[in-house]
Amino acid sequence: MKTDMTLFENYKIRRVYDEESEAWWFSVIDIVQVLTQQVDYKAARNYWKVLKNRLNKEGSQLVTNCNQLKLPAADGKKYLTDVATAETLLRLVQAVPSPKAEPIKLWLAKVGYERMQEMADPAMSLNRARETWQKHGRSEKWIQQRMGRKPAINSRIIGVTMILNRVKNLPSSPISFTRSGRMLM
Repeated sequence: MKTDMTLFENYKIRRVYDEESEAWWFSVIDIVQVLTQQVDYKAARNYWKVLKNRLNKEGSQLVTNCNQLKLPAADGKKYLTDVATAETLLRLVQAVPSPKAEPIKLWLAKVGYERMQEMADPAMSLNRARETWQKHGRSEKWIQQRMGRKPAINSRIIGVTMILNRVKNLPSSPISFTRSGRMLM
């Protein structure tokens, strides 16, 4: 596991990348600190404690989906801290009444829109995956092995596949294609 720190509007958010599950785990208290705009870490920790108890009483699965990992604290020592995936954090954002929840919701909406674009054009997804792996420090060789081929080849294959799928969905006609892609009438 790789521990990292990211910034959201001048707030430090601790996170851990789990290579086995290929998922980021974020410190719940750090997210609560952003949402509640608490300067004091202890106040954010207390807010999370009260919210967690309330959610447990309501029978929410949100708390169940949180795990605990040792993350570095301000004093340099590592302590067990509640962590959650992005999916669980989205549900948490919805549970906390806060004006700061709106920027996080907008960011999540942007991410959702980008995914919809990638569904329409899968080559965008391949490019995003390549960029993400590069940010995680993966070597070009590792990326090429993971993707199977060079990106230009993958993009061409996806483009041809999309065209063929569109052709398959056309009403039946006397048009047919040769193996090389030439149209026959």
